[in-house]
Amino acid sequence: MVAKTGALTFDVNAQSKRAINAAIQFSTQDINTARLSFMITKDGAPLPLSAVEGKLAMTTADGSRFIRTVMLVNKTEGLAEYVLTEDEIRHYGAVKAELLLRYTNGQSLSIHKFGFEIDRSLIDQDIAPIAEYYIDDFEALKGRVDELYDSVVDTVRELEAKFADLENVETKTGAQAKVDAHANKSDMHVTAQKKTEWDAKETPTGAQAKVDAHANDAVLHVTKAERSAWNAKETTTGAQEKVDSHASNEELHTTAAEKNKWNTSQIWRITDDNGQVRVYINNSNDYHEVLPRYKGFTHFASDTSAINGPGVALRGFWVCNATGSYGSVVGFDNINRTWRKTVANGEWGSWERLLTSSDLSSTWNQVTLVAGTVKQFAGNPLQFSIRQNALHLRGSFEGIPANDTVIARFTQKPSGSTIFGGQTIGAYGSARFTLGVDGSLKFDGMDSADNSKVTRIEINEYIPLW
Repeated sequence: MVAKTGALTFDVNAQSKRAINAAIQFSTQDINTARLSFMITKDGAPLPLSAVEGKLAMTTADGSRFIRTVMLVNKTEGLAEYVLTEDEIRHYGAVKAELLLRYTNGQSLSIHKFGFEIDRSLIDQDIAPIAEYYIDDFEALKGRVDELYDSVVDTVRELEAKFADLENVETKTGAQAKVDAHANKSDMHVTAQKKTEWDAKETPTGAQAKVDAHANDAVLHVTKAERSAWNAKETTTGAQEKVDSHASNEELHTTAAEKNKWNTSQIWRITDDNGQVRVYINNSNDYHEVLPRYKGFTHFASDTSAINGPGVALRGFWVCNATGSYGSVVGFDNINRTWRKTVANGEWGSWERLLTSSDLSSTWNQVTLVAGTVKQFAGNPLQFSIRQNALHLRGSFEGIPANDTVIARFTQKPSGSTIFGGQTIGAYGSARFTLGVDGSLKFDGMDSADNSKVTRIEINEYIPLW
């Protein structure tokens, strides 16, 4: 048959769930075509409906109530349906419903509560439904009859109570007598004058408003906090005593003589206010220009690449006279070596490294000479020692090699070629040497007036290797 079907699927479980609005809408003109179709599952599988009777309970918007038996369409697949009757479809509005299952063994299940809508068709605008009840189950019918009986009994009792009140109604004559007796009691009534006097009196509300207005006047009243603050203030006498006590405290105050003494004291600082270096010479500053600006004794530090510096980072002291034309710099590098540089009459000398006793206590080793060039002088052979990253040469060799001849090679190599001199023995003059970056020691020549008289050459040189 032709039908409007509202399909619903219910799963039988004990989880909390609310009544659902199934979004199903029928019309009052859907006569014998408004069909509710149910699929009932348990744990996701169809619930067999053998030995089961399905009941559909419905309550309409006008209070009508119906309990109907649903048709089990396919018991194996858990399918059931119900087609609303011609009487039921005329009860328009929201319908609350519940599907129930009753087993022949006495068990029963409430499957789910749901709702749907019956829309009143335009052609049915004159419908005036009367609340009605249809129950096709005897026990349910019996319950409804009992419910109606209780309602009738309550109505009768209410009417009996009202009839009992009628017996206590006052007669006209009796009521007049009571009124006259009451009107003649002067202690219960007041005159117009008294009413005028009483009307002129302040009401509790008005009196309270005046009291509140007065109590809230912050200008007239003092708070507890203000009173405590004023009580804590110093009295004139107490304040004067404190001032006098402070003024006579000689440990806190100074005399004019003390101020004059301090005003004439030396205020030059050796370090900055935080105790760190007073002067920092960076890689764009010149030692010869920066240091003379600071007279006296000053703590300084410098960058590795500072102009006219020793080529290492220093931290030390600068001492000069009042004009700055005489002075001395003493500094210490990051491996605890000491450096010195002086200025006299504005002329700066070279940087010198100051040796300690530990610098001079290293082992001395005999220099291995290049064969066929020169030979060691037996009484004072040429030796070398490595001391704090520097090569120290001392001793003598015999024989005069040709100029630019390599006479020895060292594994210790300087970062740049170093030229130095040696003392000629047997003739006045000196010899010149170069220690190359490859570690070769080269004889450069002599400036002696008569080289033929030179018997040997003596070296005593300290050559940095950095």
